[in-house]
Amino acid sequence: MQPTLPRAVVFLIFATAVSFPLTEAAFPGEVQTFREAPAFRNGRECPPRETSSIIHIAMTLDATYLRGSIAGVFSVLQHASCPENIAFHFVTTTHRRRQELRRIIISTFPYLNFHIYHFDSNLVRGKISYSIRRALDQPLNYARMYLADLVPATAQRIIYLDSDLIVVDDVAKLWSIDLGNHVLGAPEYCHANFTNYFTHRFWSNPSYAASFKGRDACYFNTGVMVIDLWKWREGRYTEKLENWMRIQKRSRIYELGSLPPFLLVFAGDVERVEHRWNQHGLGGDNVEGLCRDLHPGPVSLLHWSGKGKPWLRIDSKKPCPLDSLWAPYDLFRHSSSLSLFNDS
Repeated sequence: MQPTLPRAVVFLIFATAVSFPLTEAAFPGEVQTFREAPAFRNGRECPPRETSSIIHIAMTLDATYLRGSIAGVFSVLQHASCPENIAFHFVTTTHRRRQELRRIIISTFPYLNFHIYHFDSNLVRGKISYSIRRALDQPLNYARMYLADLVPATAQRIIYLDSDLIVVDDVAKLWSIDLGNHVLGAPEYCHANFTNYFTHRFWSNPSYAASFKGRDACYFNTGVMVIDLWKWREGRYTEKLENWMRIQKRSRIYELGSLPPFLLVFAGDVERVEHRWNQHGLGGDNVEGLCRDLHPGPVSLLHWSGKGKPWLRIDSKKPCPLDSLWAPYDLFRHSSSLSLFNDS
């Protein structure tokens, strides 16, 4: 990779801020502004930007998590060996503000190859049941189930990334894993108590509990996944996930948002990815969001899953030690003097 500016000064750049009002912002009354990121270019060793050499990455976009999404994109580009060979596929539920989001992305990353897709929240609104944290109940949290319907058929596989993480390694390494006959690849955590992810009503129902029969089911976090979209479509996996969501509405078989349907459909049939690609749980649990340490071992991706988000803790002047690892990728600029109601 040959960035236009040396790495040592990348984080010292203070380019002209871009300002577009988003009234759904995490900071009501304040305009979300971002510094323009440096342009990262391909090195001579990179293949031509053709269909076969493009790395496809999907993320969601909304005002509440926009700051995290921007940091995530920046981190991917910063560490990519061939940044110009990456295509981002952003999914949003808002028609009305899609152009605003597009302008923010273009102004922050002028050289980025990206597409924005509208996800119809009506597809899941009647299927979502309340969970232990409100953020997990938002329709956009379920958009990852519909990537095969949103992304063009020319993309055979895609990496899905949550909006509360940063990548600190070359994403091409994650992209190149061999999925074998599997539809999905992700780090698995077989030491986790799998029974805790489902209610007593689930385990006491023989037909539900039999879903895992013959499978060496392990927990995996759905915030980082490599997905074979062609196999997904062929196997009609969106329909399988929706079926479990309907059962959940009737019988209340789990408590956690969009994760349990993925476990019900895929657990025990996942291509195992190194744990370094999802150092998750840095946001603490879903209730208190307390500080946590890294898991033992090397790190390629840091994931603030849980209630505590680094940008919120930093702004509240109560950061956790590991939030300092996220901060260098934060392109957000506070602008208390700007208001959503300021026409100047």
